[in-house]
Amino acid sequence: MNIFQSILGDQNSQLVNQLAKQAGLDSADVQNILGQLLPALSNGIKQNTTSGNGLQSLVQALQNGSHAKYLENPEVLAEPSATAEGNAILGHILGSKDDSRNLARHAAEATGADESIVKKLLPLVAATAMGALSKTAGQANSNSTSSPDLGNLLVSFLDSNKDGNITDDLFNIAKKLF
Repeated sequence: MNIFQSILGDQNSQLVNQLAKQAGLDSADVQNILGQLLPALSNGIKQNTTSGNGLQSLVQALQNGSHAKYLENPEVLAEPSATAEGNAILGHILGSKDDSRNLARHAAEATGADESIVKKLLPLVAATAMGALSKTAGQANSNSTSSPDLGNLLVSFLDSNKDGNITDDLFNIAKKLF
């Protein structure tokens, strides 16, 4: 299962409900917004990990952060620190505030949601996405009898078609953009 699809799964209804409560929307509206934001964030993570030391930085963030708390205890998303952490994550994933604003605008247009609400949810969704990655990495580590290799786990995540090569997956992402 795709780690970002796991955010939308039945086991995380509390997470969706928490986001809905914060946004003043119903759960179905939040799921529609998540459906727009999560693939874009996933693509941003994939692109970021192929540049410079992006993969190493992501592995380090997963090892040093406590991102899984957003999935395990969704109420912490109401804390200002969750928004601040989410904005920092967006800076790494998307690069600029303009890119974040464009993503929020696109998601709002696609879902019919108010753009200001999507902008409010975006950092929380980014923090949740890192939580999903962190939780998946933690599960892989606990299932491993040897030293965990988060790099291989993330490369596996990036390889959408599971052919052992992420270059074609990134090329397909780029084709969609042009």
